[in-house]
Amino acid sequence: MSFTERTIKATELMTLYHDAGWWGERKEQDIEHMLQRVVSVGVWKNDVLIGFARSVTDGMFRAYIEDVVIHKEFQKTGIGKNLVSRLLDELSHIDIISLFCEKDLITFYEKNNFNFSKSQFVMHRK
Repeated sequence: MSFTERTIKATELMTLYHDAGWWGERKEQDIEHMLQRVVSVGVWKNDVLIGFARSVTDGMFRAYIEDVVIHKEFQKTGIGKNLVSRLLDELSHIDIISLFCEKDLITFYEKNNFNFSKSQFVMHRK
């Protein structure tokens, strides 16, 4: 898989989110704002965004991977693993990279050398 630099458009990402059943309430201007502040990677087929992943980071010590999404037609083809690998390349200078996922995705992330941790707990406020 080869990668080229390309701008991810909010409208493209909204379409991909919609396909996955994610974030129907998010507005285009808010997604555009988010895209300007994160490290992100995408995959296109015939000019259609079919995969996306982003990271929230302080740029030095910590990064958190979020919103790894692959179009339904392209899931389980290796695109997601390669997309996460590419994002990890972009974050290679970061000390600790974390994420949280559903139990059924643990083996997917283990393919990119993430380790399950029983010693940490996810906490949310909202």
